[in-house]
Parts: sequence; structure tokens; C-alpha cells
Amino acid sequence: MRTTVRSILTPLALTRLALGWLSFGVLSALAPLLDAPLSTGILWLLLAGIVAVITVCAFGVVTEAEHLARRLGDPYGTLVLTLSIAGIEVILIAAVMLGPGEHPTIARDSVMAVSMIIMNLVVGAALVIGGLRHRQLRANRTGVSAYLGMLIVLLSTAFALPGLLGVGGAFAPAQAIGIIALTILLYGFFLVRQTGAQRADFQEVAESAPAAASDARPGGPTGARPAAHRTELLGRTILLIALVLPIVLLSHDMAVLLDDGLARAGAPVALSGVLIAMIVFLPETITTVRAALLGEMQRVSNLCHGALVSTAGLTIPAVLTIGLLTGQHVLLAESPVNLLLLGVTLLLTLATFAGRRVTALHGAAHLFVFALYAMSVFS
Repeated sequence: MRTTVRSILTPLALTRLALGWLSFGVLSALAPLLDAPLSTGILWLLLAGIVAVITVCAFGVVTEAEHLARRLGDPYGTLVLTLSIAGIEVILIAAVMLGPGEHPTIARDSVMAVSMIIMNLVVGAALVIGGLRHRQLRANRTGVSAYLGMLIVLLSTAFALPGLLGVGGAFAPAQAIGIIALTILLYGFFLVRQTGAQRADFQEVAESAPAAASDARPGGPTGARPAAHRTELLGRTILLIALVLPIVLLSHDMAVLLDDGLARAGAPVALSGVLIAMIVFLPETITTVRAALLGEMQRVSNLCHGALVSTAGLTIPAVLTIGLLTGQHVLLAESPVNLLLLGVTLLLTLATFAGRRVTALHGAAHLFVFALYAMSVFS
């Protein structure tokens, strides 16, 4: 027991925990001073500090989720990691929506940024790095196909349907209730299948067999025995929650300062969503690149596509619910440019993973599309 506790509460983990809670305590004590108008220099300095603390805590969350992933095995372990990341994303978006001021497009901008960052920047970088190191990279095509099917439905419902069925780019209250229910049911069914009858579709394919669902490695990491590590699993889960809480508490202050800072700088409104997405997915990006270096292409897909499915499946119901409860106008309909880029991204993903192997050239194409998205943000 003592050895297990010592392996969980490492000096680095305790430092992250202390930094997160101490920062929240300091900001709470200075709250009366922060209510007054701040100079631009102090505002950006304070914002940079909060972002740094949130990033450090997010790395801690991902670290604990990775430990849980190794004990639980795929797809359960990767699911813990992606749900942790998606949860942080939902928390930050909700903090902005519940903060002062009107932010009708924050959910749309954040989820769109997450989509472009994950499916093009992160996947592209992973494929380039992995493709240059390994000649044979293959993902489980059935698993990738399942992710892609979910993404086509969820993202088109979020970004295209409001402009066609909604009012002013937003769902009417009755429509929002229906979308919330349908999204929760679909995402719940996906989780049941991913962790149950179709779990082999989300495992690495065998080296000597064709890339198909039946090729998942038998007796792989899914066969891990969580009961044998119950104390460690419980301890790491508690630590993960303790690291998430400072992110929740600090995100409100970050949202207020970020809104003020971008307004003073005259930056595009969509840049707020891009910054939130980059903060949240930086730790998972590093994890994905590590998987690519090891040639674990299905893990790359689980981390990237699985994270985006979780983000869309959790964020859309959450923001629509907040909109219904607070009376806020939740604008989800995307611009024609972003809808085109999203369609190109989905088609490119299909072309990339439908072949017998993926290459660095596929990755370069994904990076190209992300560069186009970055240009559109500042256009």
C-alpha cells in the first residue's frame, strides 16, 4: 500500500496539485483588486499565469489518465484519457458561457477549432513523424470508420443543421431539446459498443494479418486485470479529480481576462475558441506523437478521433442545455468557408485511413488543410 501511494503521489504530482490549488487561493484573495480595471500589461501577465497553471494541471490530468489507460488497456484506457480531455474542454466553454458578457459563438468556435486542430494538425504531425520512422503504419479500418461515421453525424448536426433548420443560426428551444436527447442517446450507444461487442475494432491490428476488425490482437491490453490494481486505480482517479478541480475553478477567471484581452487587442472572435482548444489538447498532442513514434496508429486514431467524438458528444448537449437554462442565444451555424474546410477534412480522413497503410504524405495533406484553416481565422 505504501509503495503504491508513493508511486502515485510523486513530487511532480504533488507540485502540480499544490500549484493549482495555491493559484486558486491567491486569485480568490486578490478578487477585490481584480474587479478594478487592469492595465493591459498586467492583464496579459495575469492571463499568461493562469493559462500556464491550467496547462500544468492539464498535463497532470493526462499523466494520471495515461497510467489508468495502461492498467485498463484499450479501448477502456484511451477512453479514460479522451473523456478527461473532453471534460476539460466542456468545463472551459461552460465557464466562458456562464461568465460576464455575451458569448454566443464560443461553443461553435471552440469545437470547430478542436476539429481542425485534432483532425489536421495533430493527426498530420503524427502521420508525418510516424511515417518517416516506420514504413508500415496501419490503423484498424473498422474502428476508424466507426469514429468517422460518428463525426459526420455529430459535426454536421452541430454546424450545418442550425443554419438550415434553426433561427438565426441557432436551434429553437424545441429543436435544442430534441438534439440534446438524440446526441446523448447516440453517444451513449457508441460508448456501449466501443467498450463491449465492438471493442476489438479499436485495438491495434496484427502485423501479419490484413487490416480488418477481426485482426485485433487477441489477448492484448484489454485483457488486463483491473481488480489486481484496485488501490492504484482508485488513488489515481482521486488524484485526477483533484487536478481537474483547479482547472474548473481557474477557468472562470481565465474566461473573463481572455475576453477582455482579445477585445483590447482587436483580435478575431474565433481566436478565443482556438486558444481554448490549444490549451486543452496540448498534453494529448504529445501523447499522440509518442504513439506515432512507436508505430501505434490505432492508438493515434483512438486519441484523436475518439477525443473529437467525445468532445462533440459532450459539448453540444452541454452548451444547448446551458442556453436553455440561461436563455442565452447559442449560435452554432458555421460559415461557408469553415463548412467547406470541415467537409474537406472528413473526406481527407476517409482517404487517409481507408488504404492498407498510412504515410507521411497523408500527414502533409492534413497539415496543409490546417494551414488553410489558420488563414481563414484571420481573414
